[in-house]
Amino acid sequence: MRRADWRLLIATCLRPTSAPVCEESYGTLEDILGVCGRHSVNALWNDLMADPASALGLWEACWRNFILGVVQGLTEFLPISSTAHLKAVPVLLGWGDPGVSVTAAIQLGSIVAVIAYFRADLAQVCRGIARAFRHGQWQEPNARLGIAMAVGTIPILVVGMAIKLFGHEAYEQSPLRSLPGIAVVSVVMAALLALAERLGPRRKNLVDVSGRDGLLVGLSQVLALIPGVSRSGSTLTASLLDGWKRPDAARFSFLLGVPAITLAGVVELKDAVAAAGSAGPLPLIVGILSATVVSWLAIDWLLKFLQRHSTWVFVGYRLLFGVLLLAWWVHYGAH
Repeated sequence: MRRADWRLLIATCLRPTSAPVCEESYGTLEDILGVCGRHSVNALWNDLMADPASALGLWEACWRNFILGVVQGLTEFLPISSTAHLKAVPVLLGWGDPGVSVTAAIQLGSIVAVIAYFRADLAQVCRGIARAFRHGQWQEPNARLGIAMAVGTIPILVVGMAIKLFGHEAYEQSPLRSLPGIAVVSVVMAALLALAERLGPRRKNLVDVSGRDGLLVGLSQVLALIPGVSRSGSTLTASLLDGWKRPDAARFSFLLGVPAITLAGVVELKDAVAAAGSAGPLPLIVGILSATVVSWLAIDWLLKFLQRHSTWVFVGYRLLFGVLLLAWWVHYGAH
């Protein structure tokens, strides 16, 4: 079957039910390719590629967002980059880049999961901050953890808002969001995580956290704005290099992500709903729900895993992911 035939079949499957169909379109593929007029195969295909979301039926859009939610949940808290996978997986499946707004909104599911999972820890932090304001107990561990979370959020908040206000379009079209860019960054971050695993002394506990720790890890969190870096990966790498024990480094990484991911999701939610097109908000809700469930499972698994194991498995995965993605792009994407 020729390429045009395949394109016709795919376009027909993705055509919305409301789209008109030529009355003549009842013959062979050769007949159809010749008579569709303004609804020709090429025109339909180009329309689909220009705005895939608008051409999707409701259930198809829900299915795609469900898959994106699963990918988000699996990769947000593992040090392997959710942004890279949310960019790469849809492209490899032929869906195109879902865009910054959609991926940021789906991250709200991960926030629901992390808040629910660490609700007791977050409640203790709030009580510690309240006691510190009332009685001046700023050296109490929960108060110091709250300060570290606040200080660590400031860098990514400032840089993220600057991108949103002054460079959003350039960021969307940046070569850093391309597949080869993501592949190279993934390999580089694998090397840095390996270095942290090899050199980190692993002496610090979460009860020892300070504002200085929050600032250091918060600065590394800014790197997560580069697709392929991984927010949890960059913060975990910085924490390990700074001498944290693995489970405590992961726990602080999760808690530090609460303000940053929440703000990013809320800011982009309006644009994500608008990008949903005729499908409405339901597909986005499906994506958020699937991200919530899978994120909860991923958090629980990673905390238990790091109590007994190192991060070498993630080093290997990130290296393999980057190399294979770059090889795929060289073979297919570059042409």
